[in-house]
Amino acid sequence: MVKRHLSQLALLGGSPAFPGKLHVGRPSVPVAENRERLMDRINGALDRKWLSNHGPLVREFEQEVARITGARHAIAVCNATQGLQIAAKACGLTGEVIVPAFTFIATAHALSWIGLTPIFADVTPETHSLDPNSIEALITAHTSAIVAVHLWGIPCPIESIGEIARRHHVQVIYDAAHAFGCSHRGRMIGSNGRAEVFSFHATKFINAGEGGVITTDDSDLAQRIRRMTSFGFTDVDCVSDLGTNAKMSEVTAAMGLTSIEMMEDIIRANRINYLTYEKELAGLSGIRLLSNDSRESRNYQYAVTEIDADQAGLSRDQLLEVLQAEGVLARRYFYPGCHRAEPYLSLQSNRERSLPVTERLSSSVLVLPAGAAVDPDEVSEVCEIIRFALKHADDLVLRSEESVTYAIHGS
Repeated sequence: MVKRHLSQLALLGGSPAFPGKLHVGRPSVPVAENRERLMDRINGALDRKWLSNHGPLVREFEQEVARITGARHAIAVCNATQGLQIAAKACGLTGEVIVPAFTFIATAHALSWIGLTPIFADVTPETHSLDPNSIEALITAHTSAIVAVHLWGIPCPIESIGEIARRHHVQVIYDAAHAFGCSHRGRMIGSNGRAEVFSFHATKFINAGEGGVITTDDSDLAQRIRRMTSFGFTDVDCVSDLGTNAKMSEVTAAMGLTSIEMMEDIIRANRINYLTYEKELAGLSGIRLLSNDSRESRNYQYAVTEIDADQAGLSRDQLLEVLQAEGVLARRYFYPGCHRAEPYLSLQSNRERSLPVTERLSSSVLVLPAGAAVDPDEVSEVCEIIRFALKHADDLVLRSEESVTYAIHGS
């Protein structure tokens, strides 16, 4: 329903535009013939009675990921967090590791969990990825690696990061959770640095329900990683490494293979939604939609905006309140920044560090519902709500202030 009067906003007592809710990252699930293929794969695993321990579906999934990414080796794991930990362990990382502060907390937690110390660097305002200019001053004798994140599926400045790493003799691992199906300078993400780690969690555009894959071009490293995912076994009763249990199951691989078969259709739907946002939000003062390079392969999973409160008339959080009341469950990723979350906030080194771009993005980024579970008409309606809210920003701010005053002083 088009909102024509302020009273029609759900925040002010009107009916929500989306009572069924629009989500960020709602899973793309198989339908019709794709679901039949999924069930056939699962039934095959049940008939074989081979449900884990590097079964044929897991091996096929690994082959498909290697084919798409162009990496020589792909090792499936139970989730990307474990994947990042195993990659770091296999690379022999110690001491301090430089990571972007503007990323999902799992990047930092995965490293901390295995005894590494994340040192937070700032990001670039254009792409939100690790800023090479922020890295160099943080490298010390205790630094063993840079863990960079291809945020939103937009590749990091790989060449600059690699050059810094070579000059200081540190390793590079890439958190590629968002970047499956994406390319950098015409080359698919997957074989940069020592290793790259992809996520196939339910919220990713290609999902296995849960899961991850580590890719690398280093054959010795790949063998070590594979051993470490299965307790360090090299043979039936021979253990050569300190390992863990991070194996992907056959049922998970079945979902992953089926999702890959849907990949072109999902990307096409994602791109249509992204282009709809681009068209509908164009010209709105104070709202910037993060751009995708059409010359490169992109999965178009995320519709990422920045809200400039001075220009828009509403802050990011005020606009979020309007949208959520309408059933548009937009998200303020990655608030408040890793360096402002515990346990990192309590560390003296983080309290003293200034990360101005991360601070600004933490208070301005708003991710809108997208993905194959959202259609272009719904995207257009979300944009109409945003336009209406910005048009009436002064009235909304005044009513918000009046509500606060009433709550404090009463009638």
